[in-house]
Amino acid sequence: MTPALRRWSQRTRFALLVLTPILLLSILVIAFPPDGTQRAQWAQFIGRFHPIAVHLPIAFILLVPVLELAGRNSRFAYLRPSADFVLGLATVGAVIAASLGWCLARSGGYSGPLLTQHMWSGVWLATLCLLCWVLRERLTSRHGEFLYSIALSITVGLMTWTGYRGGQLSQGEDHLTEFMPAGLRKLLMLSVDTKIASPPSADTFYGARIHPIFAEHCFTCHGPEKHKSNLRLDSYPSLMRGGKHGAVIRAGNVPSSELFRRITLPATDDDYMPKENKQPLSADEVKLIQLWITAGASATLPLQAIKDAPVPTTAVAEVTFENIDFAAVAKERVGLAPAIAQLQKRFPNLLDYESRGSADLTLNASLLGEKFEDTDLASLAPVADHIVIADFSRTAITDHSAEAIAAMRRLRSLRLVHTKITDATVHSLTGLDQLESLNIFGTRTTPAVLPIVASLPKLRHLYAGETTIRADSPLPAALKGKVLF
Repeated sequence: MTPALRRWSQRTRFALLVLTPILLLSILVIAFPPDGTQRAQWAQFIGRFHPIAVHLPIAFILLVPVLELAGRNSRFAYLRPSADFVLGLATVGAVIAASLGWCLARSGGYSGPLLTQHMWSGVWLATLCLLCWVLRERLTSRHGEFLYSIALSITVGLMTWTGYRGGQLSQGEDHLTEFMPAGLRKLLMLSVDTKIASPPSADTFYGARIHPIFAEHCFTCHGPEKHKSNLRLDSYPSLMRGGKHGAVIRAGNVPSSELFRRITLPATDDDYMPKENKQPLSADEVKLIQLWITAGASATLPLQAIKDAPVPTTAVAEVTFENIDFAAVAKERVGLAPAIAQLQKRFPNLLDYESRGSADLTLNASLLGEKFEDTDLASLAPVADHIVIADFSRTAITDHSAEAIAAMRRLRSLRLVHTKITDATVHSLTGLDQLESLNIFGTRTTPAVLPIVASLPKLRHLYAGETTIRADSPLPAALKGKVLF
């Protein structure tokens, strides 16, 4: 250590040590701002710790004024000196959180003014924490205590603002106002509708049917303030312009439309949208988007131009509940109880009743993955006729289980994603006259199964991505509009 550095106090050396990463971080934010491009998986991995790390400096910053105010009372005077140590921890924590935030923003495919504001707020918050820590050394003078109090108040205010903007990034811009009571909203002079500032014309199919779907499911990540992957879905021009990977809508070409591909992938797929635990699109919403793209994806297409389009069911005039005969349900369950108890012991959490008012069963074998085999499926025979939903995705079952699956004659939904089944299993399903959804994504099935699937009277959706069935394969008339890739 040089003689000059030795003359500096330990406090000064610490301040310089913390100031260095703050300056470096400021340079990185200026030189390498978030640009909507995903890069460096290691940086994304580190950045994912940002939402966890931010809570530590928040707690410390809030604790400092509590210690300062409580310490003014002679009974708690011993608390005040500890505020200095807590403020130092808050400074270090703020620097770490801001650095992780830059890693996440720069490498995670994010961009937008809201993100930029939040990021710079984090940098300035770390700077103000350091300033407060430096000023606290001068509390002995009246002027120094005044400056420290002002700086600490500004720091707490900036922390609140930074946290609020972070909440908007993760939960949506109206995360605090979406469910605000009308009286309070009026008192604060907030708009009645903050979700869509200027929606397109309700007289068009896009404005009445498509834009509301994007507003409900997509604006949080692809809206005016935050547009991940440089993709915005809040306006028609932005939607058709696409993002960093190019166009996401190909007018008249559903299979080549990236947006449609992503919303119809299995939920476990890395490319599935919407991400981040957002509510997935309903089958009707997916169908509306499919029909709109097929019709040319126009912004001016009249509302009634597409025949047989699903009708939105968001407005419900009256809610009614089915009268449940619990005595009858209990009686029906009695006969199943021994078999179910034995199976639940063998397969914990895989088998359960569909609802409290039903003796129907749901099965989620995908939880066991490849540990669930043909012999395991065969053991379900005693309750097969009561299973209405079955998910065998990514299990080790093969065509040897075809007969056992066919015995589940009341199935409404069957998922066989990434299993080793072939056409033989699908050919055995002809007796499943209640089946509404069949997912053979990633299996070795071929177009030869299409006539069999078409014969299922209640089928609404066939998910056939990553099979030899292609979007241009000839389809039986009964499957028109039902096959999703």
